[in-house]
Amino acid sequence: QVQLVESGGGSVQSGGSLRLSCAASGSRPSTYWLAWFRQAPGKEREGVAVINSYGSTRYADSVKGRFTISQDNTQTTLTLQMNSLKPEDTAMYYCAARLRYSNRYVLTFAPSDYDAWGQGTQVTVSS
Repeated sequence: QVQLVESGGGSVQSGGSLRLSCAASGSRPSTYWLAWFRQAPGKEREGVAVINSYGSTRYADSVKGRFTISQDNTQTTLTLQMNSLKPEDTAMYYCAARLRYSNRYVLTFAPSDYDAWGQGTQVTVSS
């Protein structure tokens, strides 16, 4: 089973930047997805960015051009670089992993498609 631990959240003013990290440990299959989700109070959890073991990525329209997802060469750390932050980016951010067989070319943001979750890290953007 995979264990995921997020870090790097905090408070920043609008237009600022934050870098989130997710340490992944435990066994995983050779093909997998790693993703960032977020959930604001009173709202549903939504996908932000996902990367698969082939390096393919997908971003939510609301963060395209501002956020970048990546993983290190050892594939043990997932990163989300967040630039030009807006107050509407305020949320709890979660790291998630999909460990089931996955289509290489289709990346989804449905929470039910993911098998492991971190505990979350809070991001607050003030105007």
